[in-house]
Amino acid sequence: MELEALTKHLSYGRLAVACCALAVLCSTAAIAARYRSSRHPPPRHEHSHPIPYPNLELPLQVSGSQYEPLAWANVSGWSDDDHLAAYKAFRTSCKPIAAQQGAPADSKALGSSLRDPCRIAKGLELGDGVKAKEFFEQNFVPLRISRLGEDAGFVTGYYEPVLEGSRTQTDVYNVPVYRRPSNLFVRGKTQSSVGLPNGGAVYRKIGRRKLVPYCDRAQIEDGAIAGRGLELAWLKSQTDLLFAQIQGSARIKFEDGTTLRINYDAHNGYPYTAVGRALIDRGIIPKDQMSMQKIREWMEQNPDGANELRRSNRSYVFFRHVPLSDKDEAVGAQGVPLTPGRSIAVDKALHVYGTPFFIAGELPIDSEQSKTPFHRLMIAQDTGSAIVGPARADLYFGAGADAGKVSGRLRHNMQFVMLVPRGLDPVARGHRLPVPDERPSARIAKLFPQTDPQKDQPAANAADVPTAGIAKATAKDAANHAAQTPAAKDAASPAPAATTSVAQAAPVAEPVPLPVARPDIPQPEKRRYRRTRHHRDQ
Repeated sequence: MELEALTKHLSYGRLAVACCALAVLCSTAAIAARYRSSRHPPPRHEHSHPIPYPNLELPLQVSGSQYEPLAWANVSGWSDDDHLAAYKAFRTSCKPIAAQQGAPADSKALGSSLRDPCRIAKGLELGDGVKAKEFFEQNFVPLRISRLGEDAGFVTGYYEPVLEGSRTQTDVYNVPVYRRPSNLFVRGKTQSSVGLPNGGAVYRKIGRRKLVPYCDRAQIEDGAIAGRGLELAWLKSQTDLLFAQIQGSARIKFEDGTTLRINYDAHNGYPYTAVGRALIDRGIIPKDQMSMQKIREWMEQNPDGANELRRSNRSYVFFRHVPLSDKDEAVGAQGVPLTPGRSIAVDKALHVYGTPFFIAGELPIDSEQSKTPFHRLMIAQDTGSAIVGPARADLYFGAGADAGKVSGRLRHNMQFVMLVPRGLDPVARGHRLPVPDERPSARIAKLFPQTDPQKDQPAANAADVPTAGIAKATAKDAANHAAQTPAAKDAASPAPAATTSVAQAAPVAEPVPLPVARPDIPQPEKRRYRRTRHHRDQ
């Protein structure tokens, strides 16, 4: 019995020791796990919290431009215009705008905002200039716009030439007018596409896969694509064809009295080189006397020089036949008939077709020396490869020799006022934008002094100090533009000491940055207790 009791006592003791050891191991494991969790916290889920400012759209942004909101009373010459004529041209542009569905393919400043005023104009058959003026004032806001760093825009003119031609090649008519070749390839386009872009890469397709640059003007004039049945008509001279290509359209009168209307369809991929600029740079024609008539006269008097000058412009334009009568006007890039004196060509990369522009200044309309006041509301309905910039326009004056004389002598600076739909009013949007936090007090500034980075850098020239405009661009864009202007070249020369000291004494203040978003602080999860009902044992 005593032996059995001793054996039971020893087994109980071993069991107690094992339990104690197990408890020690569990507590050690818990402490180690807690230590590891403190050194390596578990990955937390990142939640995107918005910054403490409302996510609002910025005011109107046109690349490389500066603009100034105006009141209608401050738009010079606004009341002198025939607003009914402008209203009719605007309604013509509204037809394709109303047919658009969804968001536009490319993002521009106005986007699809013209649909609202076009929807209103669709139901207004106005016959009074006063009511047409009220329509524009009630549905648009005026903005004076120009290229960044400039105070005015620039205009030229274009027209539709009327040329003599033949349907077949003769001794007199031996210059072909080509349609678009079948081996001309543009990415994203097919042969059924009407009106290929007037810029970008163009290739000549060889076989199924091989692509090479297309033939330039000299190669085409030497017969690179001759004999393939691409001739639409035949003209008297290469000068006639060049002017038709510059204008983008033409009317070809045949001996039987019929007329062939042709319009731009494609180009060969080379950038356009202005022959008038080349004549000015060579000192052949003074800049103040330059016109299309002067260019034509010089080419007719100098056939060898004209051949070399023409071939220096490697760009070549192909045409298509358009079924228009003699009474119809040429069709612009928007796909609507142009209105003489009301339609303009603009930079398609920046502006939306149908945008009204009020252009004001003086132009030589009556003669080369005249300064006719020009205050007219124009509608953007066309484009051109040489029309580049936010305040750059080509004014359409119609067809024929008289229109060619007027448009040929236009190279003038003018004031541009762009009419923006009220839904995009930049002043109203600007009032809703958040403002930065206030500057710190003087006491805080003393406790946390900041060094001026401009004092540690070498002194800058006066031309290197950026100017603040109403619409701001990036520093890189401003520097590139300043480097291209003659004023910047003059400013790059050594300046007097007095000018340098003034520039150093007026540093440009750094913009106050927006505060950083609130940190993501994880909140402890609340335990959910399940309510249970306890029943007493009966």
